[in-house]
Amino acid sequence: MEDLKPSIIALLYGPDRRGLVARVASWIFDQGGNIIHADQHRDYEEKTFFQRVEWAAPECELNAHAEGFRRMATEELGMDVRVFRSDYRPRVALMVSKTTHCFHDLILRWQASEFFCDICCVISNHPDLQEPAASYGIPYFCVPVTPKNKSQAEAEQIKILKDLRVELVVLGRYMQILSADFLEAVNVPIINIHHSFLPAFIGKNPYEQAYRHGVKLIGATAHYVTPELDQGPIIQQDVSRIGHRQDVPDLIRRGRDLEKQVLAQAVRWHLENRILVYNNKTVVFD
Repeated sequence: MEDLKPSIIALLYGPDRRGLVARVASWIFDQGGNIIHADQHRDYEEKTFFQRVEWAAPECELNAHAEGFRRMATEELGMDVRVFRSDYRPRVALMVSKTTHCFHDLILRWQASEFFCDICCVISNHPDLQEPAASYGIPYFCVPVTPKNKSQAEAEQIKILKDLRVELVVLGRYMQILSADFLEAVNVPIINIHHSFLPAFIGKNPYEQAYRHGVKLIGATAHYVTPELDQGPIIQQDVSRIGHRQDVPDLIRRGRDLEKQVLAQAVRWHLENRILVYNNKTVVFD
């Protein structure tokens, strides 16, 4: 990705009407751009138009193209629009507790250049992963959280995220509920991985619950975090079929595999600017 010339990516949505695709394409053409990829969707119930479009422009004019498109789409088309440069590397923080599988998987994928970003820190409420983080060369901040010090701990975490100019937080099995005040203060997207198809088997020991119920499918859900617990817009889900021969350790192993895959895909789509959120739902473009 870094070897390619930078391009512009726009995500837009708003009231549907005739000619939107044509107007977007003609504006890019008139400005000397060349469309690399375009995808659109219409929600027939909401009468809403969604589009992701990526185009090449003269490198010296990328910022001007991006601002010009944003202004046109907003003022002329009445769209909600976000515009990005493909060569921009967002600053990402991982928040973890003691569980290791998502922590290692995300960092190894990043080191293998699967994620176009900079992982600038790991924040944890336990010291367990400090040594592995150091081996990866990533700053590690241990901020213990208890019911008595939660507000103080969140204030410290907020300061770390603000000081490091973090633009995306990924919860790699961070086993604490983030308060509404924390979410408001941080004010960046936060992606969480949940150990089931929400809202099934919430709370403690989900795999033991699944085992007792004799389920035939287990799943994982990646979603954006909102003040309503585990109710944020869903980005990605997947399942694994199981049978009566699988015991709890089998379910845990398969569940962790799902969690890694689903979380990684959600993070990748976010970093590639493929996700539009509206009405607590997502449109994820190919």
